[in-house]
Amino acid sequence: MKKEKIIFWTATIIIFLFEGVMPALTSQTELAKEGLRHLGYPEYFGNALVVFKIFGVLALVIPQIPGRIKEWAYAGFAFDFIFAGISHWAIDGFGFQPFFPLIFLGILVVSYIYYHKLNAIKG
Repeated sequence: MKKEKIIFWTATIIIFLFEGVMPALTSQTELAKEGLRHLGYPEYFGNALVVFKIFGVLALVIPQIPGRIKEWAYAGFAFDFIFAGISHWAIDGFGFQPFFPLIFLGILVVSYIYYHKLNAIKG
């Protein structure tokens, strides 16, 4: 069970840092705003996205949050990563940018799998 906890928390903390902390600290920078404009999204969309990302990562890392809410957070992040990849591919073409969100999707999948493994061990 120790190995499962380490894998789960490592993957989940990476998601927490890159999808919660980093957007919260950088979302109002000109670089972030230009990134959204480049993809064709309005500025208010970025603001809403940051709020939902913060709620999502809190749902993943707070143990007392019910499992059903965690499932919605995992689904929301999966959609976020998939559509980020599609957006980058549609605007920038084939390159590294469309694959970068998919790397985080893989990390999210690891977190999700080990979340369920830990729940199966508990009860």
